[in-house]
Amino acid sequence: MKYYIIAGEASGDLHGSNLMKALIKQDIDAHFRFWGGDLMRNVDKNIAKHYKELAFMGFAEVVMNLKTISKNLAFCKADIESYNPDAIIFIDYSGFNLRIAKWAKEKGFRTNYYVSPQVWASRAGRVKSIKRDIDAMHVILPFEKDFYEKEHNYKVHFVGHPLIDAIANRHQVDEYTFKATHGLNDKPIIALLPGSRKQEIKKMLSVMLSIVKYYPDYQFVIAGAPSQDREFYDMFIKGMNISFVNNETYDLLSISTAALVTSGTATLETALFKVPQVVCYKGGWLSYQIAKRIITLKYISLVNLIMDREVVTELIQNDFNPKRLKKELDNILTKERREQLFLDYFELEKKLGGQGASEKAAKLIFNALKK
Repeated sequence: MKYYIIAGEASGDLHGSNLMKALIKQDIDAHFRFWGGDLMRNVDKNIAKHYKELAFMGFAEVVMNLKTISKNLAFCKADIESYNPDAIIFIDYSGFNLRIAKWAKEKGFRTNYYVSPQVWASRAGRVKSIKRDIDAMHVILPFEKDFYEKEHNYKVHFVGHPLIDAIANRHQVDEYTFKATHGLNDKPIIALLPGSRKQEIKKMLSVMLSIVKYYPDYQFVIAGAPSQDREFYDMFIKGMNISFVNNETYDLLSISTAALVTSGTATLETALFKVPQVVCYKGGWLSYQIAKRIITLKYISLVNLIMDREVVTELIQNDFNPKRLKKELDNILTKERREQLFLDYFELEKKLGGQGASEKAAKLIFNALKK
């Protein structure tokens, strides 16, 4: 079978690569064409476009890049028609993927969604187009199944969260070797995860770095995103005693004492590594004003959303400032708070349904094609 997969960011690249590996196990004649990143390209070389070319963040930034987005949509449609796949698989990246899905369904292509758009967070009206344009939806968060089936009468498949597999199956890092390789000392590590897009890194990293001076007994290490070059980070850390590790976030988290994490998939990854964290978010003024009017959630982090209560502290917009950040970091470095977080993290992992998400999704997609 021929599969056309569209992932528009780093997390989608990770999930896409594992799904491709799982599809190969199900379908010995699997062929791929995809939008993604280096992880997907390690599975198959037939990449159409790298997600580095697609990273626009926030409402204002999207508006400013409408011409580029329009060109990408046109290219994608032409590329799909040329490849003529047996199935298209969309991975998150909803603003782009839902537009392609509408076109693809009208053209008669079989459409699958793996990692649902966050329609439960805002613009729930998009469920109508999902029901119309998506043949099979494979969700990875437990509350998404109830959202679709009970609230919108749309049957979906809960396959569990692929991050559990990605973390369980990774090569275990030797702490001594890792520290020696990256020039790290023996002090406990506080990991800084400022995001993956230039716009958010600029906003997040300066505040995160502002409190480093208060913690001489710790070493701060920036987790560099695979989508950005080292030189981009240098403008923020020049003259500071800050370490940097590029594209090895899981290894870094596995030996970290605490973390300051930009809201997104990284909050869940950090929790699955059982690392106490403070969740941070600060958007552009216009984007934030728009977002707070259309997003109806109580929380922004996946950890709190899945648990349906405040497990980790969220510092949003004006609350994300040096004074509050220092206060909350002090808190997660205390013994009592750390012990409670560990218990909550274990409960969170149970809710996510165990291992095998990629395999379950691949089996469902391939079996549907065989029918």
